[in-house]
Amino acid sequence: MTSPLDRLSDGALDWLAGSLDHFDPYSSSAPSATHTKAKAALELALLCHCAARLDSVPDSLTGAAGLIRALWRRPDFPDLFDVHPGHASSYWLIYTALAPAGTDGTPMRLNPGFLSPHGKSAYQRIEIRYYADKAGVRHGIEPYADLVPLSPLVARPAPDPDRTEPLEAPQAYALTHTAFYLSDFGRTDPGLTGDVSAHAMGLVRRMLNHCVTHDRWDLAAELLLTEFILGADPLRTPSGAAAVECLVRAQSSDGSIPGRSAALRATGSDTAGEFFSKAYHTTLVTALMALIVSSGRTP
Repeated sequence: MTSPLDRLSDGALDWLAGSLDHFDPYSSSAPSATHTKAKAALELALLCHCAARLDSVPDSLTGAAGLIRALWRRPDFPDLFDVHPGHASSYWLIYTALAPAGTDGTPMRLNPGFLSPHGKSAYQRIEIRYYADKAGVRHGIEPYADLVPLSPLVARPAPDPDRTEPLEAPQAYALTHTAFYLSDFGRTDPGLTGDVSAHAMGLVRRMLNHCVTHDRWDLAAELLLTEFILGADPLRTPSGAAAVECLVRAQSSDGSIPGRSAALRATGSDTAGEFFSKAYHTTLVTALMALIVSSGRTP
């Protein structure tokens, strides 16, 4: 019998495979926003990168991997990054770090000082170090061992128990992404031990329970993966099992998760491009989470 996690993964991957024309910035079916075009392609590249390291790569990702190779061979693809100067350096670094094997890509262009720690939060420095190390780019960011105590996983105080929302959305995303980068998306130990690890797990579980209660699907998927990274089996914890069931309920018959939350879900009046813009990120994150958690821990 297929497990709920497998059903989530299979459905999400099938929908992503059937939506590649929207991921392709040069397709007439792609959403109109250039920022969305570049971001969606980079996120798809991250899914392909992480999936390629698993023991078994789903056949449904073959087309996505082919699209990413084709885009990385286009010298004009990085021009999409420069349309949005505030994101351009981050996009360039991610693009370089996730280049598929056998693609040279376009030489990276970064704003001066982007690879320096000055003026950046611990979370921003962790993110830059992660992609710079993966890209083989020299930088001035401190070692992870120095950054972990300053990171959102450790430095974020326990939420006020009377708060309706344990963490605001930006704080919660910083929490999950910090865990992703410190662990290379579940491949290595994130470097948290003892009381520090328990503190981080407490933050994650309080926010995960909140997301289940309020049908915040995107964060629920990210927090499930964070639970796994911190050493738990999300399928055997009350918060994790509830979150998986929450995502199963949210998943449409076509395999998509139709928005970041129930409040922001796509509606019948949305065009195909609008539906994609609302659904693709949560569907992709759900697929990524399900693939990594179901694959188990790297020995």
